[in-house]
Amino acid sequence: MEILTSCNLASIAPYTPEDTNPWDIQKAKHVYRRLHYGATDATLNIAVLESPSELIDTLIQEAIGTPAPPQPEWGFWNFNDYTNYNEQNNAQINEWYNQTSLEFINGNLKNRLAFFWLNHFVTQLETYFYAPYLYQYWDLMHTHALGNFKDFVSAVGTSSAMLLFLNGFENTNNSPNENYARELFELFTLGLNNGYTQTDIEETSRALTGYNHFGDGVTGNPIIFDASTFDNSNKVIFEQEGPWNYDDVITILFEQKAALIAPFICEKLYNYFVSPDTNQEIVNAMATTFLANDFEIVPVLEQLFKSEHFFDLDASGLIIKSPYDLTTTFLRETGFQYNNTENQFSSFIVYLNEITGQNIFQPVDVAGWQRNRDWINSSTLAGRWEGIKILLWNHWNVDQEQFRDFAINLSGDSNDPAFITQSIIDFLMSRPLHTATDYDNATSIFRWEIPDNYYDDGLWNLGWDSAPYQVLLLLFHIIRMPEFQLK
Repeated sequence: MEILTSCNLASIAPYTPEDTNPWDIQKAKHVYRRLHYGATDATLNIAVLESPSELIDTLIQEAIGTPAPPQPEWGFWNFNDYTNYNEQNNAQINEWYNQTSLEFINGNLKNRLAFFWLNHFVTQLETYFYAPYLYQYWDLMHTHALGNFKDFVSAVGTSSAMLLFLNGFENTNNSPNENYARELFELFTLGLNNGYTQTDIEETSRALTGYNHFGDGVTGNPIIFDASTFDNSNKVIFEQEGPWNYDDVITILFEQKAALIAPFICEKLYNYFVSPDTNQEIVNAMATTFLANDFEIVPVLEQLFKSEHFFDLDASGLIIKSPYDLTTTFLRETGFQYNNTENQFSSFIVYLNEITGQNIFQPVDVAGWQRNRDWINSSTLAGRWEGIKILLWNHWNVDQEQFRDFAINLSGDSNDPAFITQSIIDFLMSRPLHTATDYDNATSIFRWEIPDNYYDDGLWNLGWDSAPYQVLLLLFHIIRMPEFQLK
């Protein structure tokens, strides 16, 4: 598979459509693939009626106004609430996996950003393996996804899932643990070896002591601060001396290192939403906006998403879809219906994404998934092909007619197999195929066993009984194309 290198030289200035650079379905599709998980043709036709800037405003405001997922009955249970802990806890975890997979299928920018931050502020479920903490952490990602980054960092460090994952629960005045202090600087705010020393880590770990006990002393309640285990002596952090505590650490960090934090976070956002190849000029402009708005996330997103740089079509087809991108985008763009009786379909989505490299609540390590080329190897590629094929059979068994409708909607009910084939391919791909031969080969698949004269004489059309199956065969072919893996 050819992975394109970014040739995008467009600026951070707002995109203004022109005759030579029009606002069209292709650009709207790019917006939805990067900000959502794709959109149907009907949604895109409505989207282009707005200006590019208006569409971005709509999607961001929609995300801001989206409430967090409903709190499950067990969302704040402690151990005393369980009658059979192992059985109930496992069932609750499975319930939340299924809930989350459906959130992606039906969600918007807020879901995508929550997942982005989940891979930034990494925890691993296997470390704490407690359903209420799993829910609480995912809720935290939603709550702060488009908020203030400084507040976000502050909230993450005292969350029960993070305190258990990075051993903050064990960090006391008698036995300081450096794990969270190290990752706070290295992974969450500054970057590797960027503006801090080993002494800063050691002193910070002492300031982060005290979060060692469950509320009311009951296991499973949120972990809270205990003054008796806090180190109240002076510490020196970034050359600032005092009896610093957790809140002081956050204040000092953002006061002293703001100019390092902003580009580090903006580069991550750029790599995720635009290209794995960093354009430092664009990142610097984003960082300036981040600083000017006191680490509010939305102004940075607005600047990036409305820019010439983001709308330049050289930005499309550069990123390998993650497993969740692959499955969810395909479901969203086709609009095909599925049968989720007893959560069988959502459970399969969870399973498929896990075997192809993305267990949503179990990133590979504390640094998270590195994305892009890491998603593809000989094993995961075959799994991606077969997984989408199984999804297609599920849709086929639910309603074969939706395959016919899909082709009719995209081709305007054409009876030209070459045009129908190209319409479907171009809709599902970020860029046109490389050669005419690629389209010809796909058209041959679509024509199936129908005699040539039926096409040549205009006798065949999408109303034929065979048409849904022909569309299915074409989709089987498309999902194995290298270009299908890109967005």
